[in-house]
Amino acid sequence: MKDINIAIVDDQNLFRQSLALLINSVDEFNLAAECEGGFQFLDTLKNPDVNVDVAIIDMDMPGMNGIQLNKVLHEQYPGIKVVILSVHVIESLITQMINAGAASYLAKNCNKDELILTINTVYKKGFYFNNEVLKAIRNSENHKILSNDALNTLPVVLTKREKQILQLICKEYNNAEIADELYLSVRTVEGHRNNLTNKVNCRNTAGLVLFAIKFGLFNVPL
Repeated sequence: MKDINIAIVDDQNLFRQSLALLINSVDEFNLAAECEGGFQFLDTLKNPDVNVDVAIIDMDMPGMNGIQLNKVLHEQYPGIKVVILSVHVIESLITQMINAGAASYLAKNCNKDELILTINTVYKKGFYFNNEVLKAIRNSENHKILSNDALNTLPVVLTKREKQILQLICKEYNNAEIADELYLSVRTVEGHRNNLTNKVNCRNTAGLVLFAIKFGLFNVPL
């Protein structure tokens, strides 16, 4: 299995260094960068020898906070999957960051097993939502529990096949697994997935899952 290249962006030296030790202790992880702020990280990414798959980002940083850095990364480095690691576990902030393209949001007091699971899942599936994030999405000000009749008010028109694929994406199926499940080619699934992303006007897989949960197309038991 290919190593997952990970960057840590956090201005708290002891926490960042401790997290770096954890990353280095996992066989399939490679610490690609360790930066104390957003500007330093963006400068590091200009080096063609630096390859980052997953960036673990703090929210509170001087100069450029996590919200601003997340935005720049999605505009300039869309291939990097962002995991927010913050002391702020506020539902509105969690939903804001997922809406803005973050692949996951964790509290800084999470245990190491969940962090490792998050990195692996985000790298393989494109997102990882724990119960805290799912609860935040459900309780967000923009989310109201919809009845079956209310599903007619979806902001976009999805075909039956697109809804099937969206539900499987929410179940963390990858393109090959979806293709097997629906007896389609991987290329056909990729086409439907791209169409969904364009229709929903989201940034990534996490955005598709967020859309599905918000509009009652997928229910996750908590």
